[in-house]
Amino acid sequence: MRLILASASPRRLDLLARLGVAVAAVDPAHIDETPRPGELPPRYAERIAAEKAAAVAPRHPGSIILAADTVVAAGRRILPKAEDAGQVRACLKLLSGRRHRVLSAVTVIDAAGTARHRLSTTIVTFGPLSAATIEAYAACGEGVGKAGGYAIQGRAEAFVRQLAGSHSGVVGLPLFETRALLIAAGLAFG
Repeated sequence: MRLILASASPRRLDLLARLGVAVAAVDPAHIDETPRPGELPPRYAERIAAEKAAAVAPRHPGSIILAADTVVAAGRRILPKAEDAGQVRACLKLLSGRRHRVLSAVTVIDAAGTARHRLSTTIVTFGPLSAATIEAYAACGEGVGKAGGYAIQGRAEAFVRQLAGSHSGVVGLPLFETRALLIAAGLAFG
């Protein structure tokens, strides 16, 4: 059975490889990811993952479609995917010394067109970050393009004082939830 990844994220591709899953094609959805007024972070993540899967499914009839979205939330606030070093700095200043949630929503559409959804919530606590640490991280470029302005699988892992939940979910694809959805969609695992 063909598995289509509705994401251009190399991290998601790597995480699927950890499950021993071969992806037949990568086909990013290219949807509008603007949060709706008053939309809470969990609902936003779930909606975006579902919309990505629904946008890609018609292009690959008879295939399994996997889509995901990862959101960093400080309270009710959805942090951006940092577009530049300035946004990385702003995110890290906000997250310094405090807890935040990382929500990773996964949608899988099976070959018959049935959609299934899961949401992983991880609580991440950063230690206090000095201005020099924030500046050095922003300058390295690692946080650009990442939800909340940081990559836990890189240098930012050293900022994490405590993590409760799915490490792979923070990277971008919660493996426990993803495996369950793929099994339900008919993908066999050894």
